[in-house]
This record gives sequence, C-alpha cells and structure tokens, in this order.
Amino acid sequence: MSVPGNYTKSFITDVPADLKSERAVYFRKILTRFPEEAIYIYSFKEQRMIYADGWEEILGYKDDEISMLTIVSITSPEYAPFSNELNDKALKFIYGRTEELEKYSFTIELKKIHKNGTAVPLISKVGVFDIENGMVTAIIGRSQINRSINLGNVMRYEAYGPDKSEFEEELNKQLFNYYAISRKEKEALEMVAKGYSFKEIANHFNVTQSAIEKRIIPLYKRFNVKSLTHLISFAYENHILK
Repeated sequence: MSVPGNYTKSFITDVPADLKSERAVYFRKILTRFPEEAIYIYSFKEQRMIYADGWEEILGYKDDEISMLTIVSITSPEYAPFSNELNDKALKFIYGRTEELEKYSFTIELKKIHKNGTAVPLISKVGVFDIENGMVTAIIGRSQINRSINLGNVMRYEAYGPDKSEFEEELNKQLFNYYAISRKEKEALEMVAKGYSFKEIANHFNVTQSAIEKRIIPLYKRFNVKSLTHLISFAYENHILK
C-alpha cells in the first residue's frame, strides 16, 4: 500500500460505514465512547468508513450517513486549510515509521459545522488503528466537544509517539506558514510569560537552552512579532495563553 499523496482530497471517500456488519457490531462492544464524543474508524485499504458512533449527538449526522469526506468538509472554513494540512503531514510522518506504529497519534483543537449550521468546538484525536506488513491500513478518530476551549486565530495541536519530538518538529517545519502552535511551544511560552529565563525553562524540561530557543524564536516570524513582549501580548490576545 502506498503513502497517500493527499489524505484530505484524494485518499478519502464519501462511503459511510455498514453498521450492521459483524465487525461494526464488534467495535461497538469493545470501544468505549464518552459523553459528547464521537468515534470513527476509516480504512485506507478499503477506502471507506468501517465504523462510526456518536456523530448525531455532537454534529447532527447519523452514524450510518457520516463519511470521512463529510467529516473533513464540515470543518469551519478558518480551520480547514490547517486541519487538512496537519492530517496530510502527520499521516505521512507516521507512514515513514517502521516500528511501534500503533503508538502514534495527533490532536488538534478546531471547530466543525453542525448539520444545523452552528459551530461546535472540538478536540479531535487521530491515531493508528490497524497495521498490515508494517503499513498503516486504518485510523481511528475521536472528536469530543470541549466548551472550555477558547479558540482564537491560532491553531493548537500536539503529536504523540515514540519519536514525539521528531514528529512535532517535523510538523512545526511543515506547517510553519500557518498560525499554529504545538503543545511543546505553548508550554515553553507559558513559562516565558511567567518570567522564567530560557535557561530556567531548559532546566525545567531537562533539555538544552538551545532546544528552548528553537521552540520560542521561530514564533517571532510565524506570528509577525518583533519582541518577546510582543509575542506574549499576541499569545494572550489570541487565547494561546490565559
């Protein structure tokens, strides 16, 4: 199976899951779904949704009608380009790994458009669900309503996995042109805002001072700010910091 060239456009379909199938019934038994949460399993091998649960509760779409194409297309316009690009780059990174693939995942905070037209704030997590011959053949996604998040103009995301640092650094590099910030960058910025020096932050995270500088300095250009004070002010204005 080849690496998808563009996950969001050429590698997904509008085919919903057959929820009466034996495997869908099995997934419903083994997968726990929390309140205001929806789950999907999408097969790259079959190019279709193979399981869906909870979508009517959070976004108004019945589980037997929701498709991967629908989930992608109902992303709020201001978040869609970044969300699509994140999916592409993250999945390509995972496809390049050869070990412990099942441990990789990524999250993003964004808005989806409910079937009734209202915007719904979600935290969505995508992870590896199935592997064949060292290749990812299916992914699992969980989206949960989170009314406590205050979404501004900056996209927030996080990468997980055995090569977490490399994963996140690659995403940072690939997504540089977007207003986005990773959890690692946000954690360092939170300490800067509290008055800690780069050296103190490095000691806190048990990394080098250079590693902290690489998290903070690129944010100047990304957010078009001229100083650390300006960066912190921007972060509060855009709800990166509270």
